[in-house]
Amino acid sequence: MAFVGVLPERRHLFQPQPMAEVAVSDAAAWRLNPNHRQVYNKLDLALSVGLVAAPCGVDPGDLGVAADAQVFVKPILNLAGMSLNARAVPAAAVPNEAGSFWCERLRGSHTSSDCLVREGRAVWFAHTQGSEVKDAERSVYWDVGVALPALEPWLADWVADNLAGYTGLCNIEMIGGRPIEVHLRGSNGFFDLYGSDFLPAWVALVDGHAVEPPPPIPGGLVISIFGGGELDETRRAIIEAAGVDVHPDPHSPDRMAVLRCHDKATGRALCDALGLVPGG
Repeated sequence: MAFVGVLPERRHLFQPQPMAEVAVSDAAAWRLNPNHRQVYNKLDLALSVGLVAAPCGVDPGDLGVAADAQVFVKPILNLAGMSLNARAVPAAAVPNEAGSFWCERLRGSHTSSDCLVREGRAVWFAHTQGSEVKDAERSVYWDVGVALPALEPWLADWVADNLAGYTGLCNIEMIGGRPIEVHLRGSNGFFDLYGSDFLPAWVALVDGHAVEPPPPIPGGLVISIFGGGELDETRRAIIEAAGVDVHPDPHSPDRMAVLRCHDKATGRALCDALGLVPGG
């Protein structure tokens, strides 16, 4: 057996291999976890935590939302990039779009938390926080390995209430402390910065062996270079001078490259030098 859904350029990270099939992509996770796949329904998730939301076709005004208030529109179920077709629109302009829903727009910090889970109980967390600087609602960089202890009691309770019997890795994305997406996998793009103890612990867990939770992750910064085409020579020279590797991204629309910096100070200086943050 093996990890399922690993991109070819990421295979080197996924060692050792588990005895069981373990999902890395959302499509594989949906197939391999029939008892828990309901977590991928984002409309149900929004309603379960008290957000104002409804399928497209239901007028937000009928639920008390002002016509000029911003709401988020996105697919109810989507395994091909969870933010695909997600956008903010005025409540009065919500399209009658089959298979999509609208939800009140959340404000605050965007976080992504990976949880190792044993039989429905969260036993370890790794938190990542998106930058306040955005490009079309997308964080310009992610700060991997931040301490967010205030979130952990809620996350642990949510896992216990919704993932009874599940063993493996799950990811919960939140904005302002309210959940927006759940994945029965981890934040694969951040694993480079999780340290050498993480993968062996995950594999031992899913294979049913005794395992101590890994130590807090070393972390770093994951920086996105958005836009079409290829990086120009000036930006390439700046990145090379910082000693950071460039990883082309052929899988995400309008993102030409990803930079992974193990040193956070280097990563922030690089964001400034590339003009990705105000004043940079």
